[in-house]
Amino acid sequence: MESILILDFGSQYTQLIARRVREQKVFCEIYPGNIPVKSFPKNLKGIILSGGPSSVFDPGAPLVSTEIFDLKVPVLGICYGLQLMAHLLEGKVVKSQSREYGKAILQLQKDSELFKDCPKTFQVWMSHGDSVVSLPPGFEPLAKTESLQFAAIANKERKIFGVQFHPEVAHTEKGKQILQNFLFRICKCKGDWTTESFISSSVSRIKEEVNNQKIICAVSGGVDSTVCAALVNQAVGKNLHGIFVDNGLLRKNEAREVLETFKKFNLNIRLVDAKDKFLKALSGVIDPEEKRKIIGRVFIEVFEEEANKIGDIKFLAQGTLYPDLIESRSFKGPSATIKSHHNVGGLPEVMNLKLIEPLKELFKDEVRELGKKLWVPEKLLKRHPFPGPGLAVRVIGEITEKRLNLLREADAIFMEELQNSGSYDQVWQAFSVLLPVQTVGVMGDERTYENVMALRAVTSLDGMTADWAKLPYELLQKISNRIINEVKGVNRVVYDVSSKPPATIEWE
Repeated sequence: MESILILDFGSQYTQLIARRVREQKVFCEIYPGNIPVKSFPKNLKGIILSGGPSSVFDPGAPLVSTEIFDLKVPVLGICYGLQLMAHLLEGKVVKSQSREYGKAILQLQKDSELFKDCPKTFQVWMSHGDSVVSLPPGFEPLAKTESLQFAAIANKERKIFGVQFHPEVAHTEKGKQILQNFLFRICKCKGDWTTESFISSSVSRIKEEVNNQKIICAVSGGVDSTVCAALVNQAVGKNLHGIFVDNGLLRKNEAREVLETFKKFNLNIRLVDAKDKFLKALSGVIDPEEKRKIIGRVFIEVFEEEANKIGDIKFLAQGTLYPDLIESRSFKGPSATIKSHHNVGGLPEVMNLKLIEPLKELFKDEVRELGKKLWVPEKLLKRHPFPGPGLAVRVIGEITEKRLNLLREADAIFMEELQNSGSYDQVWQAFSVLLPVQTVGVMGDERTYENVMALRAVTSLDGMTADWAKLPYELLQKISNRIINEVKGVNRVVYDVSSKPPATIEWE
């Protein structure tokens, strides 16, 4: 199978590059920039060097072997990738007077396969602090901006290209066309990688790794874990043992609804009531990172206990997605940690089960598409994302049964009204957050001093970026009135109007 290799230098957009490549039905893999050339995948059609937060002048800046430029494989450097390429091939890179961030107008100077079918000028998205001021031998400029002499460069003979802007983001008007040109005109890819081929290759890998042994799968009733279970089930059949853990951090009536859903699947699912164990471990804990790590640890303890009951279990399957990984730690490159996820950064260093994570390089919308092919019900696939740590990261501050119940009731009202209004499917994710704040109110001519509930609803494609949802005022008013009137202990409701970035979607 033909492959594009993406070398990661720490950009938060690295997986977005991969996403754009896969949208063209071209298979790609992400590896750290310092991977030895001998470890490159077979049938390599092209290499993309990602952006990154570093400067080529930083001590310990991520580098790449210059051998890649002698492989006679097309190379595209993006942002830091361009600067690194110029620096290693004897061009000159300097620190800019000021960081250039945001929209710029690109002016094409020469015809190039990279910019085929692009207009002479169009908008691009910049995000850099260094600039190339002298080109390496054999390179020529392809485009400039008002403030940048070398916004795109190429060594056409060696098929090495570089762009200072980010073609993978939506703000670059012809970004899709540029990447298509690189993949099909320059790398000569066929574009024959599909969801069906992903299923086939994943099933083969799981079969080979598990080798007819038993495997347990953590299921929550959410999209990720359900699709993961359906995929693993295709590979191992009766050897899959699904475990649904009621950790006391679920939404209202969720345990019952999840079990009813899985009755429709031919999956072996068992319910484990571990509410007391989780809530005891979380007692008095306020720091969100500590919450996540505790939940990760206790989940593994529960899974290992259940594995011992089943007997001879060596594998644990999880529905981890790439946004979880990129926010938790550097998965395959030097990206900065934003927050730990209970099923990634929160896992203990030593555990007795080997992880199987077949979805770990996919975005949510890709998982939903995969679920359709695996015959997962559409109603389930349209469920909003729900964090693995559950309500623990939506109860800000100390976790108690009383505070969890306040949040459950408010969130149930929020979801009900979104469904009734037809707004549920129009937003990527919506939920309530209980704040560690009490405010003065007036109810029935009496003073109250009660809790504040925040509502969060966002629109997004893949969870990597998001904007706050512009819900109708009348709907927000109805939700607010119902929560205050029906949830005893809440006297104020607020709406979160932050985008990601700079905020994250979840509050913790």
